[in-house]
Amino acid sequence: MAKKVVLGFSGGLDTSFCVKYLGEDKGYEVHSIIVNTGGFSDEELKQIEQHAYKLGVKTHTTVNAVQGYYDRIIKYLIYGNVLKNNTYPLSVSAERLSQALHIAEHVQTLKADAVAHGSTGAGNDQVRFDMIFHIMIPGVEIITPIRDLKLSREAEIEYLKSKGVEMNFAKAVYSINKGLWGTSVGGKETLSSKGMLPEEAWPTQVTKTGSEEVKLSFEKGELKKINDKTFAHPTEAIQYLQTIAGPYGVGRDIHVGDTIIGIKGRVGFEAAAPMVILKAHHALEKHVLTKWQLNWKDQLALFYGNWLHEGQILDPVMRDIEAFFESSQQQVTGDVFVQLQPYRFQATGIESPFDLMSSKFGKYGEMNTGFTGEDVRGFSRIFGNQTSIWNAVKEDNNQ
Repeated sequence: MAKKVVLGFSGGLDTSFCVKYLGEDKGYEVHSIIVNTGGFSDEELKQIEQHAYKLGVKTHTTVNAVQGYYDRIIKYLIYGNVLKNNTYPLSVSAERLSQALHIAEHVQTLKADAVAHGSTGAGNDQVRFDMIFHIMIPGVEIITPIRDLKLSREAEIEYLKSKGVEMNFAKAVYSINKGLWGTSVGGKETLSSKGMLPEEAWPTQVTKTGSEEVKLSFEKGELKKINDKTFAHPTEAIQYLQTIAGPYGVGRDIHVGDTIIGIKGRVGFEAAAPMVILKAHHALEKHVLTKWQLNWKDQLALFYGNWLHEGQILDPVMRDIEAFFESSQQQVTGDVFVQLQPYRFQATGIESPFDLMSSKFGKYGEMNTGFTGEDVRGFSRIFGNQTSIWNAVKEDNNQ
């Protein structure tokens, strides 16, 4: 009886090669799975399923992971205002973790003997997939044909043609990976340390001119409404905002970062909705959270984002940080107003019942109602007391 292998399948060149190689050369019973984290339409998913069966898989499974992806990962990226290197909203790295978790669960369901993925040996994904599989399905063999065989693109194409496979072998000028939390764009311009992607490389072209105000309504840190339009789930709000903000060309940038395997890399990305949401959410937090809530959130979010990027979503410390984030959002409720213009946007203000900048307690630089001038004189002496003592002791010892 043939051994079962579960293959993470996208329908592209690498995973198409894996189906034929594992099924016909290695004798495995191949069960493909695609985990949709917001990057595929229903029609595209149907075409991928047909392609999988045409290649010879035993079963093909499509998992709609969009809402689960938000509930398990994106929600906390918003709570933490997480931007890798103050730039990148972890568009691809976050969705890879969601995909790996679902693939591992599918292995458990099928009681498969092995799991396979199409990662090369040059990027982060191989570590993310391998590590999560080692943790969730220990003892299950991990097969990585593309990494192990070190095949060129041309060799893969030649192999598939020899197996009678007909598919589009043309290589796109730009590598595009679309998901709910942004789209990555790679090309010759991102392979070196200098160069910006040309306008035609961006999946969403700039078609809007002028300016437009959009109102984002948050409840306990989650985006619930846009321009007073209510959504059943925050993922729908994210997708709706993308249709509004994307045509302005906002949220575009090039991220320079450290890979898990130690090399640096550049990747372009467009993430109009994620960037607007993160900046709007942060603007609201500045008004409703205390100084030390903001301070500790920033420190924890930096670690959380780095650890998530490196695939460590199953580390229990992540649940601890998520619990802190959840607690911090209890008063993050209100409306944020954002002005959209071609290639730029700005949060222009907020309205919230929890706004700590209430005129009831005074106006910065103008007046206060909570204390007197004498109170400030005494407080200033106490607040600087230790530093005064330090300077006095220093002077005594310098005489």
